[in-house]
Order: sequence, then structure tokens, then C-alpha cells
Amino acid sequence: MGEEDRSRTGPGSHREGRPNTRSALRRLRRRRRLALEGLAAFLCLAALVAYLGTEHHDTPREESAALPVAPTGRVGLPSEGDGAVATPGLRPRQRPPSPSPSPSTVAPSPVAPTLAVSRAEVPATVDLSAVGAVDWVHWGLLGADRTVRKRGGSGAIRDEGGRGRRESYSNNPEEYAWRDGVPVGSASGTMSGVYTCDRGSGFTLAVTADGQPRTLHLYAGLWMARGRLDVRVAGGPVSTVRMEDPHTALTADFTIRFRAPRGAKLLLSWTVEESLGQCGNVSLQAAALR
Repeated sequence: MGEEDRSRTGPGSHREGRPNTRSALRRLRRRRRLALEGLAAFLCLAALVAYLGTEHHDTPREESAALPVAPTGRVGLPSEGDGAVATPGLRPRQRPPSPSPSPSTVAPSPVAPTLAVSRAEVPATVDLSAVGAVDWVHWGLLGADRTVRKRGGSGAIRDEGGRGRRESYSNNPEEYAWRDGVPVGSASGTMSGVYTCDRGSGFTLAVTADGQPRTLHLYAGLWMARGRLDVRVAGGPVSTVRMEDPHTALTADFTIRFRAPRGAKLLLSWTVEESLGQCGNVSLQAAALR
């Protein structure tokens, strides 16, 4: 009886028939933790695979937007020899926008005619080549009906005739010289001119305008008469100057500054307004334009 009781209650008698409770719990907890960690890793891996499988890009990558450089001479694309300049940001075959058309050129406003007339004494010697840079004309050296003109001049000064019979003379108070004349190439100092007698007789000249400001010198005179100079620009202003000497000869440099549209005419009329003696007359020596 005593031996039987010792066998039941002796050391280790409770381990023979069931497992150790604490060790079993630790192993169970470890297996559960490993299972959870494996499950979490599996779920993360599955989510990563799903994300990579569905990833897309809405915007093209930066490197895909670069345009390839077209080879020189390729059909349909400009080459360096054509003077074309590459424009960043353009798609293939796209051209730079054409520049906006420039506004229509506004036609210049027409030239308003201007006119100013003054009178001065004639120098002892007039150099027509120097004064008439554009054109000049001299009367009387070759007779009453022929003139000497500037060689290569514009031809703007025109003799339009006038009333009365013309006569030449060679005792003018002043001298005229030139170096570029035709048909007389040069003259060192001629005192010739032309005149016409009696009331209403005179000379008519015309000068063609070119739209630029111009100055015309008219060298004219009278003898025992009152002369009247009428100057006007076609379609523009008019000016009148009178000069008188009842006893002897008188000369003047009439300076006419004007501007008119190209092709318009400056018209001059130098006439005997009143004869104050026998054969009272007006005379004409030269005209020079600059």
C-alpha cells in the first residue's frame, strides 16, 4: 500500500500521462506569429504585384517629347542649306506661325504748295554754275531767240514765250559767267540779255516742281518803265512784286522760294505794267534753280 502510494505521488508522476502546458503554449504562439507574418508578407507581395500590373502614365515621359533631328536634305523637312531654323517645342512637320501681315503703307499726304518772293541787288558777276546747281538758263548771248543752258541740268526751267518783240543787247550793268553750259561751254563775263518794249509786253517762264523745297533766282531788269512780276504755283499761292525806274536802267535778283507737288508748275510773268518813256521795256538776263 505504501509503495503504491509513492508511485503515484513521487516526483514526475504528473508528466508521464500529459504534455507540459507552458511549453505547448509558447510553441503554439510562435506558430501563430509565424503564420501571421507569412500571411502579411504574402498580402504585401500580392498588393505590389497588382500595383505594378495596373500602373500607367497619363503624361508622356520627358525624354519621349524630344524631337529627332531630321537629316540634312531629307524630303519634306527643311535642311540647313534651306536657311531653316529649328524651333523648340514644335511637333514634326509643324511650321512656325506666319508673322502677322504688316499694315498697309499709308500714302504720304500731298505736298501743300508754298511760295515766298523777295528782291535783292544783283552782284557785279553772277556765277550761274554755282547758283544753278539744278538748272540754269541765260538769254541774249546767241541772239534774241536762242539760249545757253546748263549741261546736264534738269531742264526744269522753260521759256514759255510772252508778248512783244524780243531784242538782244550787250550793255547790261552786271556780268554772267559759267563753266558747264551748252551750246556755249563757258563764259567769263557776258553782259548780254533780251528786252521787249511797251505796255503789256513781257516774258513768261515756267519751272517744274519736284516736291522738294527749291529756290529760283530770276535776274531781270527794266528801262524807263514800271515792271510787274507775277509769280504763282499752279493750284496754290500767288505773289506780285513791282519795280520802277522812270529815268534809266534798273536790275534785280528776284529770289523765289517755293515747294509744290512733283510735276506742278511755278509760273512767272515779267511784263511792262507801264511805259514811262520811249520804248519803256523789261529785260531778262538769266534764271538759276537750286
